[in-house]
Amino acid sequence: MIPDPLPDPDRAAARETQIEISVVGRLDEIGAADWDACACPEVADGGRPDDPFTTYRFLHALEASGSVGAGSGWGPRYLVARTEDQVIAVAPLYAKSHSQGEFIFDHNWAHAYERAGGRYYPKLQIAVPFTPATGRRLLVRPGYEGIGQSALVQGAVQVAAEAEVSSLHITFCTEAEAEAEAGAAMGLMHRVSQQFHWVNRGYADFDGFLADLSSRKRKNIRKERQTAHAFGGEIQQITGDDLRPDHWDAFWVFYQDTGARKWGTPYLTRRFFDIAQETLRDDMMLVLAHRAGRPVAGALNFVGRDALYGRYWGCVEDHPCLHFEACYYQAIEFAIAHGLGTVEAGAQGAHKLARGYLPAQTHSLHWVRDQGFAEAIQRYLEAEKDAVGEEIEVMTSYGPFKKTLSED
Repeated sequence: MIPDPLPDPDRAAARETQIEISVVGRLDEIGAADWDACACPEVADGGRPDDPFTTYRFLHALEASGSVGAGSGWGPRYLVARTEDQVIAVAPLYAKSHSQGEFIFDHNWAHAYERAGGRYYPKLQIAVPFTPATGRRLLVRPGYEGIGQSALVQGAVQVAAEAEVSSLHITFCTEAEAEAEAGAAMGLMHRVSQQFHWVNRGYADFDGFLADLSSRKRKNIRKERQTAHAFGGEIQQITGDDLRPDHWDAFWVFYQDTGARKWGTPYLTRRFFDIAQETLRDDMMLVLAHRAGRPVAGALNFVGRDALYGRYWGCVEDHPCLHFEACYYQAIEFAIAHGLGTVEAGAQGAHKLARGYLPAQTHSLHWVRDQGFAEAIQRYLEAEKDAVGEEIEVMTSYGPFKKTLSED
């Protein structure tokens, strides 16, 4: 493991404004009230955050549980913009000594950079660790949108340049953030990727969704659901105060198995789920399958204002189609029942297409200190964007939905 690459969090005054930019190593140096005033101001009006992942409670759970911090390769360096009297913008900034847990893949960039004699790591990342879900990354208090976003972008690039890291990355940002003038002015390059999302077209129930599909796909999903429910047990959707500590005991076993197979070591610690039970249970929906009196499989989702985010799946018994049911069809049912507009099913997975999840663009921004390497990456990103656009068009044409209203 490369040692923590950056100096102790430092402070620097913004050059051209009256806004002060600082970098701090712990969320509690900012505080929940100031952080959430920028990250999720809608909560102050009694609403649910657009997504839970940039809330103080979620990021603090990662930090307090040791899922990020020493030994993880994710070194917290939270970015803060202040005027004389208040915090006006924040961003979840991390020093990275690897590219794990990001889901916007730059391993080839790292290899090419190091073959050319450079040192790619450490780098800086504005992101939600281990979470390929689109959302705001430049978190600005209402009323300060323009200057706050510009201050964060300028501050992040300044921190990266002064620390002499190879690069700065802002991943799974919104399209508006990716296309904002502030990023382009500071030399940030826009990258377009894709994943699969389900869209609620005003369905009254799951059968209403099925009615939009071609006959063959509709029959296939019904068959998969029938097969899944024949596993010999029952499937529950559990959220809020119905979640209990023993549910996390079961899910931890599932998560460890999947994490060991996918990543070698699970990203989240066991302590994360204990903290989540206390502070995040209203943001989570757990699908749990029981058989013969014990949990055998589960899928963890997070609930946003208008979206459900599928995050983790695992099992201790293999049953045909149970993965599709727990991860995709239960999520659709929950979204319809709660009036949510989309289900984001996580990274990758073309198999989601046949199950009603269509390809959608995701966005990220990248700054590279070496100008020659940046120019090469820019050419790559332009070609990649064209390829992603073509792939989305082709995959959408092969989607499960009826091609015409008259198709039976």
